[in-house]
Amino acid sequence: MTGPLPDPFADQPDWAPRPPRPLAIVPATERVELRGRRVLVGLPGLGWRGDLRADDRVVQGARTYVPVIPEHEWYRAEADQVEVFAPLVPVDRVWVETVGDRPGTGDTRGSGIRLVSLDGPSHRSPTPVFEADAVTGRRVVHVDGGLEHRDLRAVTETYSGAEGDICVRIAPEVEWYRWAWRGQSPTTLEVPVHLLWIE
Repeated sequence: MTGPLPDPFADQPDWAPRPPRPLAIVPATERVELRGRRVLVGLPGLGWRGDLRADDRVVQGARTYVPVIPEHEWYRAEADQVEVFAPLVPVDRVWVETVGDRPGTGDTRGSGIRLVSLDGPSHRSPTPVFEADAVTGRRVVHVDGGLEHRDLRAVTETYSGAEGDICVRIAPEVEWYRWAWRGQSPTTLEVPVHLLWIE
């Protein structure tokens, strides 16, 4: 044999899984389902508030409103089947988080200052957990076998797992919030950091 051996990993860009699809923020005035979706409310030029969930649109007179509930209250209402107060926000002040398209191969995340428009809310691309300063309580996406598992929260910071991997324990978001309103510890899963992204 005279030539070099072929590289078995030549067609694979990296050993790590592909990052999850980023979130796209769309106005609630578009034809998009709202019930149970994460939303942001605010005014252009003023600012945005997140960690909210929406219910179906309500029409009163000639105006359309969106019932908006703090996320922890939404989970409590769904889990315990109780009614909670939901202020009505004009539909033109509500934006909906949707899962966007995967960026092209030429798209790269820049570092440093990122300027955004104040005309509407924006969202960063998913950040690998191993690049984050702190992760406890943050929304994370677990990518396993090409599938994206969302609505999760990190319950710990990074630590060395039993197998020697650097890991984070995660929990379903409903259990994260149940921990707060009932004091019931969540069921957690140990996940290596290369499979987790901050949403």
